[in-house]
Amino acid sequence: MPITIAPCGRELKVRKVGADDKVRKHLMELGICEGSTLTLLSSAGGNVIVVVKEGRLCIDRNLAGKILVA
Repeated sequence: MPITIAPCGRELKVRKVGADDKVRKHLMELGICEGSTLTLLSSAGGNVIVVVKEGRLCIDRNLAGKILVA
């Protein structure tokens, strides 16, 4: 499921990042890649806030829709 509809507060595992290579590389540098874990804090207001490793990231809703988690 896309991270935009995932339940808040749960640890999620990234299954696929469906962005182009440049964006995928940037997300990988931030810690979001296939097999990594993250926690969704909020998905209200058009943006998605996640905890990756020990930092918080705000991701645009369009890009967040391309990050599939389980």
